[in-house]
Amino acid sequence: MNYFFEIIIKVNTFVLEIWNDECSLCTFYTVRNDDDGVTVRESETDKFFEKYDAIPKFEKATIELLNFVLKAIGEDHGAIDELFNRHENEVDGLPLKGFLILGNTKYNYPNFPLRLFALRITNSIVVLFNGGIKDSDTNQTSSLRMQWKEACSYAKRITEALRNREIIIENNKLKCNTGSDTIYL
Repeated sequence: MNYFFEIIIKVNTFVLEIWNDECSLCTFYTVRNDDDGVTVRESETDKFFEKYDAIPKFEKATIELLNFVLKAIGEDHGAIDELFNRHENEVDGLPLKGFLILGNTKYNYPNFPLRLFALRITNSIVVLFNGGIKDSDTNQTSSLRMQWKEACSYAKRITEALRNREIIIENNKLKCNTGSDTIYL
């Protein structure tokens, strides 16, 4: 008997695009899935903020986290190491952990209920992914396990593309090595 097995390997692609470039110290990028040539309209970062802003229990935390991203990182300090101290394999979890004073501003997020995953490329370039509710001590046992794994997968691919020069950094922006602002990975 001859058996024929067909193995199909599906490679998901995604678009790496600017999420916010209006802050003075940092440009934020995000990813959108591009399965079978059909690009999803909503970015992973938008999914996160829209989902948790719509849940009354997490509305305040969502606003605090958005403020941390846009004001603390985007306007006040840039993507400095001190704000990215929650290392979770290939990505960092936001907001920061512990108590921190930078200038006249105090940052402290004890028992913060949400995590947003990010890849810090430079002090002025950050890729934001998705996230979720932090309901366990580790990501492996948390309900946000899938979002964390996806963020790590995206981060690996982006890091590899930077290393292989498929993506280049030009004037504090990411570009495809062809010069295009549209980056498909």
